[in-house]
Amino acid sequence: MRAVIQRVASASVSVDGLVISQISRGLMVLVGIGRDDTESDVLSITNKLLSLRVFSDPTDPAKMWKTSVKDVDGEILCVSQFTLMAETRKGSKPDFHNAMTTEQSRKLYETFLDTLRRSYKPEKVQDGRFGAMMDITLTNEGPVTFTLDSRRFEYTPQPAGSTKEIKNQASSDLIVR
Repeated sequence: MRAVIQRVASASVSVDGLVISQISRGLMVLVGIGRDDTESDVLSITNKLLSLRVFSDPTDPAKMWKTSVKDVDGEILCVSQFTLMAETRKGSKPDFHNAMTTEQSRKLYETFLDTLRRSYKPEKVQDGRFGAMMDITLTNEGPVTFTLDSRRFEYTPQPAGSTKEIKNQASSDLIVR
C-alpha cells in the first residue's frame, strides 16, 4: 500500500463540477493499493499517517515536525488512486499490473477508511468517490509532501566503490513480491 501525503491549508474533491468532499487544515492523502496488500498494510499506513509529525509546535511555529494531524485536531481527505502503483521504469507507457483489481481494491480501501475513522475521529475523515474522475484542489502548506509505503524500504546511501559494484549491489537489493 502506498500513500502520498500533503500537509494542506485546505483541500477539496469535485466530481462532475460538484464538490463532494472538502477539508480545512490537515492532510490530503492519495492512496494506492497493490495487488497483494492486506489488512496488515492498512494498519501500517493508518498508524504511520496518524502519528507522523508533519505540523509545527502550536506554541512555537518555528519548531517544525513536532505534532501529528491528531495533535492539531486536523482533518484528512483520502482519495483512492491506483496510478500510484504504476511501474514506470521501462518504456513510456505506465504498467498497472501491480495494482489490485477494482473490486478487491474497493473493499480494501473501504477497510482503510473504516480503520482510519475508528482510529481517529470519523467526522474528521473525508474521501473522494472510488473509481470516479475527480478534480482535486488543494493548498499545500509548506509545501510539505511525504510518501509512505507499507512494504518498501527507505532509500539508503549507495555503497562506496566502482560503478560495477554499485550496479551489482542495486541488482541484489531488488525485492520480488
